Amino acid sequence: MNPEQKKNHQGGSRLQKTEKKPREKRPGRPRTRRQKVLRGLYIALTVIAAVIVAGFIAWNLITAPPDVDDPSASRKPQSTTMVDDDGNEIEVEIPGLSADRKKQFYTFLVVGQDTFGGGNTDTMMLAAYDVPNQRLSVMSLPRDTYVEYYGRKVLLNSVYNRAGGGDDGIAALKEEVGELTGVVPDFHVIIQWEAVGKLVDAIDGVWFDVPRRMYYNDLSQDFKIDLKEGYQLLDGSDAMGLLRWRHNSDDSGHILNSGYATGDLGRIETQQSFMKAVVAKCLQPDVLLPNLMEYISIFQENVVTNLNVSNMAYFGKSAIGGLDMDNVEFLTMPNKSAGDGAHLLPIASEILEVVNERFNPYLEDLRLNELDVVSSISSGSSGGKGGQTAATPTPARPVEETPDVGTEPSPSPAPGGESTPPAAAETPAPSGSAAPIQTPVQSAAPAATPSPVQTAQPTPPPAETPVTTPDGASGPGMEPIE
Repeated sequence: MNPEQKKNHQGGSRLQKTEKKPREKRPGRPRTRRQKVLRGLYIALTVIAAVIVAGFIAWNLITAPPDVDDPSASRKPQSTTMVDDDGNEIEVEIPGLSADRKKQFYTFLVVGQDTFGGGNTDTMMLAAYDVPNQRLSVMSLPRDTYVEYYGRKVLLNSVYNRAGGGDDGIAALKEEVGELTGVVPDFHVIIQWEAVGKLVDAIDGVWFDVPRRMYYNDLSQDFKIDLKEGYQLLDGSDAMGLLRWRHNSDDSGHILNSGYATGDLGRIETQQSFMKAVVAKCLQPDVLLPNLMEYISIFQENVVTNLNVSNMAYFGKSAIGGLDMDNVEFLTMPNKSAGDGAHLLPIASEILEVVNERFNPYLEDLRLNELDVVSSISSGSSGGKGGQTAATPTPARPVEETPDVGTEPSPSPAPGGESTPPAAAETPAPSGSAAPIQTPVQSAAPAATPSPVQTAQPTPPPAETPVTTPDGASGPGMEPIE
């Protein structure tokens, strides 16, 4: 092939490109009205499904189970004193106290704080939520229960202020609850009564059978409780009055001869019944689901807690469709009279039985020697672990760390119009070497004189000084408290 032929030769013939003519669209059939409606419905359902899926993914991203690895809330090892071969006393840990926990079993200390009464913890409850078994148990801890604090017998509701309030106060209160029950709560929730009122308003009120006529007019605090007896719809303001009421007054605020026949235990019973009604309504899907974030917002604004938003969302999610009122139980800590007509002593053996059945977060049962309760307020009596006299004295908390608790005013007349018998003097912890702690001085009489005196009152910060009504009662419808 000569050069001229090579030039003309391009390696074979090529296909010539042909231009494609645009395809003519055939006119489609017009959609009927029904088809248009169905198409729109399909698009709407697709969008809704996408939103639900996105919401479900977001919900699962923000919910998280709480961490219960807080060392302060773990089971405390028990020890005893033994004598070694050289005759020296040594502390030996008692084996067999496993701290292994049940899965998704959480404990809480729920505190209702009375801002009118100087910030004392007016209502205290130990709660346990067993998520896998969907069981919620709540045990009220009477505020007038004696506990031992820094070697002194004091009332449970005074511990928070004695420790200075705030984080120190709640830590001290959780520790005392641990002594009472063997369970140091994992989490705490401090609620002002105003938060309960806002929650009740958020769920459009709660129907409740008010047990009796409640009328209290506190002119000094501009606070009034006015509830008729019977079944009725309570709003937030009504709910706060119901929960705080102790006795009636006249229009001038003078206390009348009325109140719960069983004192504060009657008030606890009313509180439990009402809170059960609130929980029952909140667990309704059409109430809980649409308002869950609003509830969380109310808690964030009115509650002090170590639970975060993810934790609260987790508990809300766990309760939806799972927890029902058949598995919600309210009860009161087993107790007996302290013998002074006004205060209470815990019953260790009965508390242990209740706790192991409903509140124990550990795989193994708690033991009686893990409780440290006050068994008597008589002078010279010893409590010891489990309310029994211990074979080996339990060292008292260092006396030099005792806060300045001052003295308390004399109690006001009891609801029946008779004077409340004074409490016995505070006594030291059961220690073989601790010297007796002097009782608060009420008069010029020598401190050693064995006569009944008033129990010690906490010395709260100046901003938390209780407001005293003309009749001497602290807080609306309340008697002075520790």
